[in-house]
Amino acid sequence: MKIRAILKILLATQTLPLTALAAPITGLFPDMPETFKVDSSSFNYVRRDVMIPMRDGVKLHTIIIIPKGAHDAGMLMTRTPYSADKMAARTSSGDEASSLQGYDNMPDVILDGGYIRVLQDVRGKYESEGRYVMNRPMRGPLNATSVDHSTDTWDTIEWLIHNVPESNGKVGVIGVSYDGYTALTALVHPHPALKVSVPMNPMVDGWMGDDWFHNGAFREEMLPYVYEQDGTPKNTVKWWASQYDGYDLYLNGVSAGAVGKSRGMEQIGFFRALLAHPAYDSFWQAQAMDKILASEGLKVPTMLVHSLWDQEDIYGALATYYALHRSPASSANLYLVMGPWNHGGEIKAASTLGPVALRSDTGYYFRKNVLEPFLAHYLKDATTPLPARVTRFRTGDNVWETTDALPPAACASGCEALHFQANHGLGFSTPGSDASPVNYVADPAHPVPYIPRPIRPKGMEGSPWPYWLATDQRNVTARTDVATFTSPVLTQPVTLRGEPLVHLTASTTGTDGDFVVKLIDVYPDEVADQREMGGYQFMVSADILRGRYRNGFDKPEAVPANTPQLYKFPLPMTNHTFLPGHRIMVQVQSSWFPLYDRNPQTYVDNIFLAPADSYKPATVSIDVKGSWIEVPLQK
Repeated sequence: MKIRAILKILLATQTLPLTALAAPITGLFPDMPETFKVDSSSFNYVRRDVMIPMRDGVKLHTIIIIPKGAHDAGMLMTRTPYSADKMAARTSSGDEASSLQGYDNMPDVILDGGYIRVLQDVRGKYESEGRYVMNRPMRGPLNATSVDHSTDTWDTIEWLIHNVPESNGKVGVIGVSYDGYTALTALVHPHPALKVSVPMNPMVDGWMGDDWFHNGAFREEMLPYVYEQDGTPKNTVKWWASQYDGYDLYLNGVSAGAVGKSRGMEQIGFFRALLAHPAYDSFWQAQAMDKILASEGLKVPTMLVHSLWDQEDIYGALATYYALHRSPASSANLYLVMGPWNHGGEIKAASTLGPVALRSDTGYYFRKNVLEPFLAHYLKDATTPLPARVTRFRTGDNVWETTDALPPAACASGCEALHFQANHGLGFSTPGSDASPVNYVADPAHPVPYIPRPIRPKGMEGSPWPYWLATDQRNVTARTDVATFTSPVLTQPVTLRGEPLVHLTASTTGTDGDFVVKLIDVYPDEVADQREMGGYQFMVSADILRGRYRNGFDKPEAVPANTPQLYKFPLPMTNHTFLPGHRIMVQVQSSWFPLYDRNPQTYVDNIFLAPADSYKPATVSIDVKGSWIEVPLQK
């Protein structure tokens, strides 16, 4: 009681002159008031923290940052599972720019446009009420409730247009990765006040080629993310590792399922879902956003942003583009940007891609010359000229290009065959009769690392995860379990624009197996202005196919031992010029560890549950004369 009385006296003194406050105080009292109120009168923005009610009564924590003196301003919203508070951290400067330095913010775009910034915790994360579900499916067979991300966006916008008088009633949604996913879900039955959406590197189809799987191979590096993101509302439980090298951690753990269970992940609903749905069944197909939006139709102007070296979500933006572009009504609202970035690299300074020099800040170019006019046209002034339908960066030559549309997906037309040749050669001519099979032994006890060891997993200090796709491939070229095919030195530039399509004919002594195919730009032995790049092997497109899915992603089947099989699958989009003096390389291997879980190479019903004794070496034989990559060659 005495302490409270003293506090009341102290708080009352706030209106006293400094001379009175400086008077001596006797007795012991606490320094900290019960509630500290920030004096923000000198700030150049106003921050409002509100709890916005949804249709089911759940309230979502929302931060609204309004430039001082704003009126008739557009609102730019991001819905996130990564903490709205962290994205709008209070700073000592009192400047709006410094309060927008957190993940997924672009202070230059927000400030240049004079936008009201809206940041919201999705239901069940951080300060929002409700229960969290990873990539909560749309209402329907997988979601029997009355709410999803689409309805939460609709309800939030409805509240904003009636409660933010400084706005003009126009709302845009924007976000990277998971926040890009919520920007896509906003397009399902959109609110009339939603005028524009910018999904950047969005999660779209977690099985086909985004976060969780690629063509059936599980991305074991994502286990820590699932553990932390789904374990607690505020990510307070942290992944722990008993080995410094992630290679050892996952190798000793045997299977991805066993590693997860050793960390108690069977408590997590999404982990149980992963184990229950290893194939591309209705669980995955029904929540793929490209399929949902193709059925829904695109009613809101939307700019999809794709990173050509996206280490997390390299599939979704382009899958959505192709799904929507087939409809004239949807394509009328569709725009696309492709840049030389890693995951989310477009919102930062981006003059390099790992060690690869791009010769300009490509992130700044995108934000100033493409994104800002696009947002301004729909949120501020419709007379602002719109960017081209497709804006893309071509590496090698390092130039920006514009076009009306992308080429057809997966080399549907206009491609040429880049053939495997005798003596580990590579070229556009048909291989001769001397092209003998190339063999290697794939041993699950010694899988091929996807980056040089020791491997610091995603999220760990010192991890090379953000730029691993640009890692020099010389670290695996000399391995005997990697088949390498290389062209002669180029005398003319070779430009590829589109999705290469692998035609790999191979047999294995096992009854299952993975195939990784990498398309690589080999630099000259000496690079005049960047000596450290001499001989660099720069991966421009690569992916994996789990052999059991060679005849259908929803129907796994064993691989017949010692019988040649065709493994046909697309590689990610490339827009790259192989310059004169460079060489083109293709690498084939059967593991990419621990990026992807190991294939036992013995057929089992569920690789997540594969016992240790099922992991056996297998000899892989590549039919050189029957293997090639269709490449989108620009003549």
